[in-house]
Amino acid sequence: MSTTLRFGPELRRLRQEAGLTLTEFSAALNYDKGHLSKVERGERSASPELARRCDTFLCANGELQRLVVRAETDSGTGEALDTPGLWPVGRRAVLSAGAGALTDLALKLGGQASSAAAPLLPSFRAQFDQLRKLGQSTAPKVLLPLLETQTLTVAGLAADAPSVARAPALLLASRFAEFTGWMAQEAGDSGAALGWTGEAAELARAGGDSHLGSYALVRRALVTLYGGDAAGTVSLARRAQSGELPPRIRGLAAQREAQGHALVGDERACLRSLDRARELLDSDDARSDAEPVIGTIHVSDPAAMTTGWCLHDLGRPKAAAEVLDRECRRLPSHALRTRARYGFRRSLAHAASGEVERACTIAGELLGVMPAVPSATVNSDIRRLARELSRFRSNRAVRDLQPALARVLAPAQD
Repeated sequence: MSTTLRFGPELRRLRQEAGLTLTEFSAALNYDKGHLSKVERGERSASPELARRCDTFLCANGELQRLVVRAETDSGTGEALDTPGLWPVGRRAVLSAGAGALTDLALKLGGQASSAAAPLLPSFRAQFDQLRKLGQSTAPKVLLPLLETQTLTVAGLAADAPSVARAPALLLASRFAEFTGWMAQEAGDSGAALGWTGEAAELARAGGDSHLGSYALVRRALVTLYGGDAAGTVSLARRAQSGELPPRIRGLAAQREAQGHALVGDERACLRSLDRARELLDSDDARSDAEPVIGTIHVSDPAAMTTGWCLHDLGRPKAAAEVLDRECRRLPSHALRTRARYGFRRSLAHAASGEVERACTIAGELLGVMPAVPSATVNSDIRRLARELSRFRSNRAVRDLQPALARVLAPAQD
């Protein structure tokens, strides 16, 4: 029996057990009564968003969501590993290199290591901070060649550096590699993202820091999250929560685990993980972690922002909108990429709550900056927003927003 045919009767059964008429149910969900009727009869399939909302409202403990085949795997983050054009050196050479091989590769490319490594490190450290800031307002494909070159150059400095400077150089190279992986994911190349994240872990290990390897699991979990793999996300995040790891890494991992639980509607497990993340990230030890800070530097309360993110996936858009409204107001104005990431999720929450004009106002302000900070991951929420708004085609604000939505989502032209 197909998923569509199983979902409809189960939805009707749960609705009737709750003592709701179809009219009452459609009003509560802010969904068209005719559409819900067709879903119940098996004539229309339910979207993951509708399944989440029905599941939460009817307290179905994830049963309705499990009957819907997830349609979120078209997130745009799954390009093949051999997509050309992003890496200035042979990708296979880099991906197959360990930390030692990577420094050798840097030397062959002209990054001459010398005993001057120690004096040069502060300069490269300042460059890292500038590139991280630039990543908030620049297209990732523009930054990637520079980030890849800088990673190789700093790794090369470590090759012939005196022992006192070798470890700091390797650790800084690992942070360049980790950020390179994030920009590769934003460019839509999850294969490159995983490759550079693996290199970051190897370089950090060679520099005496085994902790970044565990943070690499958190980064990998983000790739699986955007791929719609909830079980993989939870599994990777749990592996990064060993009691021996720094509180900040464990807190970020707990956040990612919460997002995985939210994806399948497990509210209890999600809220438990969020409580754990909040406790860890608020601890004095987490706040005193060494620079550069691991994870976001622009979100003042990551646990609160992630709570808003998860509430939407749990089918509670109104509560999500309230949290995201508050937290998005606290984002710095220059952090365009971060503002877009959470702003579109905020718009999506308002749209799902029936506040269509408000959703369009928020989205309209953000769509204007997307050409400057294109993002494959943000685009996944923009696609969801477009689907959500398509239910209100007759609304003037929706009609006015459609051309801008279409321009952002249109395939890039050569």
